[in-house]
Amino acid sequence: MEGTQAKDAKMIMASTMIHRHAMENLQWIWHLEIRRLLGISSSTGVGGVACERLLDMDPFPKGALEVFVLMTTSRLLTSAAQCRHKYLMPWNLAITCSLAIAFEPSPLQDFCVADTGSSARVNGLACKDPKLAQADDFFFSGLHVTGNTSNPVGSKVTPVTAAQIPGLNTLGISMVRLDYAPWGINPPHTHPRATEILTILEGSLHVGFVTSNPDNRLITKVLQKGDVFVFPVGLVHFQRNVGYGNAVAIAALSSQNPGVITIANAIFGSNPPIATEVLTKAFQVDKSVVDWVQSKF
Repeated sequence: MEGTQAKDAKMIMASTMIHRHAMENLQWIWHLEIRRLLGISSSTGVGGVACERLLDMDPFPKGALEVFVLMTTSRLLTSAAQCRHKYLMPWNLAITCSLAIAFEPSPLQDFCVADTGSSARVNGLACKDPKLAQADDFFFSGLHVTGNTSNPVGSKVTPVTAAQIPGLNTLGISMVRLDYAPWGINPPHTHPRATEILTILEGSLHVGFVTSNPDNRLITKVLQKGDVFVFPVGLVHFQRNVGYGNAVAIAALSSQNPGVITIANAIFGSNPPIATEVLTKAFQVDKSVVDWVQSKF
């Protein structure tokens, strides 16, 4: 055990040294970039001068704000504490933590095939040895199969995410097939981690999404075969088959694990249930109505 702890400590120290040297190299790049963007000569300090220039600029030159914030969080601006411009305050708080751990949102290798047998707890799925990757790790068969719509809502979603294709892990994309019985619906739901783009293959769909508070504006349209519609990330949206025949659509999503929260199921079918007192006030209905709706889930 002590040997393992000593080894872990050495690895942490080595990682810290690598990160420190990388940041030192980036400092010179940021110094030059902020001087270029703000027209500061190479012989002038960047602290107070950069601050004053930024405070006088509205709008900011393209890229200047981002570089200034990076320099601020890496403590390159000695007088940055004096800058309290309305554009800078939110960024100073938001970026400090991500920069401190040298966060890189893009994949750092060709692929990261999900190791479904791993017990490692990471943000996503752990990678298996790339040398063990096979063609089947990037393959799925079944989107030609019609989904079973014999259910209360009259629709079926067939997902193709990292759970079905391990090779999608970290790649930021997935897709689904959607089948609708006549007058069937894909009930109001949201994808917390993805924007969705929907293409109609057969039939006609009435689709829509609702903007966030306080407007709660409904944006809706009837789509025909070949039409495309976008549902922005996180917004509540739905589809309804408005034809007398079956409808089919394909959707792409901007995450390998977009997630889905069906509004009715989440509110009335949570486990344990949301307190009746909360729901009666939220929906302005009697307790009997809440009890009846909850019984459906």
